[in-house]
Parts: sequence; C-alpha cells; structure tokens
Amino acid sequence: MTTIDIQNIVASSSLGTELDLFKILDSFETAQYDPKQFPGLIYRISEPKTATLLFKSGKLVCTGGKSREDVERAVSKVVEDLKGIGIDIPIKPKIDIQNMVASSDLGYELNLNTVAITLGLERVEYEPEQFPGLVFRLDDPKVVILLFGSGKLVCAGAKVKDDAIRAVDNVASELRKNGLMP
Repeated sequence: MTTIDIQNIVASSSLGTELDLFKILDSFETAQYDPKQFPGLIYRISEPKTATLLFKSGKLVCTGGKSREDVERAVSKVVEDLKGIGIDIPIKPKIDIQNMVASSDLGYELNLNTVAITLGLERVEYEPEQFPGLVFRLDDPKVVILLFGSGKLVCAGAKVKDDAIRAVDNVASELRKNGLMP
C-alpha cells in the first residue's frame, strides 16, 4: 500500500440560519469581506490553519484542513466564535467533504511519453508544452491523478482518504503491469 499525504480538504456545511456578514467582519480581525469582489466572507483561523468562506445564506466552505478531524475542529471553532458574538446557530452543522487533494511519491522516475502511449490516449492527457504532468482520469475511484516524471503525483477529487490510497495503488499497479516501473 502506498503512502499518501493529504495536502488539503475542501468541505461544505450549513449553519441553518442566515448570517450578518458585516457584523462578522466587524467582530473578527482575521475576517475579510468585499461583496463587490466575492459574495462570501473569508474567516481564517490559525488552529487548525484553515480558511472558512461564510455566506449570507448560512452555508460555509472550509478549506485547508489536512484531515477530517481538522475540518471538524475548524467548523466547531467557527461556530463557537459566531455564537460568541451573539449569532444563534440552531443546528449542529453536518460536514460534507467535497474534495481531497493528496500527494504521493512512487519512488521511481517515469517517462511520461511512454506512459501516455501505453495507458492509452483516451484515458490520459499529456501536453508537456502546456503542463509538465500527465493527467490520468480514473473511473474507480472517480479521481484525477497528476503524474510527474519524477514519480511524484497528486490525487484530486477523492472524498475519503481510502479512495485516494486506492487510486494511487491502482495507478502504481497499472504502471507495474505494463512494465513502466519496477
């Protein structure tokens, strides 16, 4: 089984109430809000180091967590901070992971031209003049792998860590099966 490092998790939730974003902006130094530029308020916290986008509708998007626990702690902290300035949050927010970005290293350099031809041009995109990595779309799990000549890769689109691990294992297995790495 391959080792992966979670780099970022994007999760969404709802607080079950409308928010006064100007009140939040005035209450927290780390809040940023410019409705002419973007409809959400950005609220950064340092532990865990995350940014949460808060919308008037009460919906939120949390980014920057490296684990589900980080995301849960961040959302709990945001809820606690909002309650601290008198905003009633009537529900316990249900957290939905939208996207997980993980990295890994296969430990072996790859010839991406050979990989692209061997895996089939219908399954990969590789235009080295545009981007130095090969884009490999998997159906199961439904993720995208960015594969680099160094053997390093990025997996995007997983909703759980096990899917990212399975995707990396599947890619490594396919490369081995085709004689592209030991």
